[in-house]
Amino acid sequence: MSLETLQLKSEKSLEERVEQAIDSARNHLLSLQHPQGHWVAELKADTTLPSDYILMMHFMEIQNPEKIRKLSNFILKNQLLDGSWNIYPNGPGDISATVKAYAAFKLAGYAAHEPFMKKAREAISRLGGVEACNSFTKIYLALIGEYNWSAVPVIPPEIVLFPNWFYFNIYEISSWSRAIVIPLSIMSAVRPVRPVLPGRGIDELFEGAKRPKKIHFSKENIFNWKNFFLLIDQILKGYEKSPVKPFRKLVVKKAASWMLERLQMSDGLAAIYPAMVNSVFALSVLGYDRHHHLVKRALQQLEELEVVEGDMIWLQPCFSPVWDTGLSLVSLTESKMDPGHPSLKKAAQWLLDKEVKHSGDWKVKNPKIMPGGWYFEFQNEFYPDVDDTIIVLLALKRLHDQAASWPQDLIVEIESAMRRGLLWVKSMQNQDGGWGSFDRDNDRMIFTKIPFADHNAMLDPSSADITGRVLEMFSAFSWDKKNTQCAKAIKYLKGEQESDGSWYGRWGVNYIYGTWQVLKGLNCIGEDMTNPLYQKAAEWLRSVQNQDGGWGESCLSYDDPSQKAKGPSTPSQTAWALMGLFASGDTTSQNVQQGITYLLKTQKKDSSWDEIPFTGTGFPRVFYIKYEYYKIYFPLFALAYYARLKETARS
Repeated sequence: MSLETLQLKSEKSLEERVEQAIDSARNHLLSLQHPQGHWVAELKADTTLPSDYILMMHFMEIQNPEKIRKLSNFILKNQLLDGSWNIYPNGPGDISATVKAYAAFKLAGYAAHEPFMKKAREAISRLGGVEACNSFTKIYLALIGEYNWSAVPVIPPEIVLFPNWFYFNIYEISSWSRAIVIPLSIMSAVRPVRPVLPGRGIDELFEGAKRPKKIHFSKENIFNWKNFFLLIDQILKGYEKSPVKPFRKLVVKKAASWMLERLQMSDGLAAIYPAMVNSVFALSVLGYDRHHHLVKRALQQLEELEVVEGDMIWLQPCFSPVWDTGLSLVSLTESKMDPGHPSLKKAAQWLLDKEVKHSGDWKVKNPKIMPGGWYFEFQNEFYPDVDDTIIVLLALKRLHDQAASWPQDLIVEIESAMRRGLLWVKSMQNQDGGWGSFDRDNDRMIFTKIPFADHNAMLDPSSADITGRVLEMFSAFSWDKKNTQCAKAIKYLKGEQESDGSWYGRWGVNYIYGTWQVLKGLNCIGEDMTNPLYQKAAEWLRSVQNQDGGWGESCLSYDDPSQKAKGPSTPSQTAWALMGLFASGDTTSQNVQQGITYLLKTQKKDSSWDEIPFTGTGFPRVFYIKYEYYKIYFPLFALAYYARLKETARS
């Protein structure tokens, strides 16, 4: 038998295995669909969420020892051997996460002499002490009297009075920062303290020293923006001490009104955990007691994020049904699923019901366009985002093009929703040619120097991953690279390419994610993929493949670019790398064959895959997420994409 015949036989065998894997993964994903029509997986984050939850329960005087015990069990289970806590699996200890965990244990009644507490104190000292924590951690400690309000940045509620044309106004910071900061500004105006019981404070963390009473200026290069804003902070602190604040009641009322308005049509403020917790604090400060319907509703929405796991409780940062449903549908339709399948129709109708019909914060900088698009969660009407809208549009377009047998009224409804969503996404393009997530032209870098901006997520500028996906979506609606907006986006993407050929991933970990999204978008929109720039990206993907045939990348690559594409192989990141190679024109290399084989050999008997590392990004360097369904729909998508390309090549 000739070598060529053996090769053809081997390829046929591989393709047969691929089809079997597709069938079983498709059936498994279908089995996870909710009866209402959507998919939603648990979102895992780090221990800062249950730590904050314990502090919130103390502040709100909520007595539930059993819940606190189970929250503490989860936190303790995740302590590292060196005594610290990290913010993603296998990551280094994080000072803010460790201090929050320690404070939570003290509030829960654990003694400082416990061996694990002693190790935690040693880790905190090694990591720089309480002063090394971020501003939001210090504010939370100030709420319970364990840090001086004078030593945390002032967040004046007066910022809500700044007009939209003013260089600094609340709509020039990211939507999530806005939702986090406005409640904090209410708290900053009042500076409440709910002191802890004797023996439950964190005095021992200061090693006999007094708690800081002010923020220190940077001694290196004294004339810098950080020191400029710290000087303003000092001026604001002087204003806070003044007995005369003529507009304070007015601005607090206006900040409260802003927050209360956005609590409507939403599963909590911005439907994300940090903003939701802060809204509870702010409502309490405003005089709403625990039995008021607004507070009860806010607390109930937080409780819904709880996950009971044995003798532990942990918190999700939010829910992800629109995102999970859109990506599930894209993967299922790629796998040549019967378009008449009732699961697809049910999911389409569920997504249509989630379309945004009201104006939100995005309208401030984009006033001429009508509402459209989709959000991430079950209900978050003020905050649709570009990325979710793209995924939903891709899913609906695939369903629309395949579902000729569907009722005409449903098809018309899909067409109307797609038209509104497409117009909304088009209108959200930034001046640099790219797209951000929630707002337009949210990119004034100077604001990252503001003292309370050390959560590393103050802005929402253009990102290569979202821009690449926008091009993919536009191509589905018959746009090509000659379109003015597409040409501008392509220019932006070329300017964002790294010297090694890769692209940074803002919303997924990390360069593998960004590179896949960009290559696929460029290919779909009609770019010549033999361009040396794009082939350099493909070669980079091939060069970072692991020996087991898969690809992996740790969240550490956000802190240290030398760690890009380094990490144990994961199903989702392997799928991303493969789809990036497919988009570059590579479907036959040994790298592709090894990557496909990796997915086949790691598929479990239940047709799913295992994935421990976090591959989702919330805020780079600060907050990461594990999407439980990434390990299912992305491998399915990659295998189905591969099967389609091989079938096209044969025909």
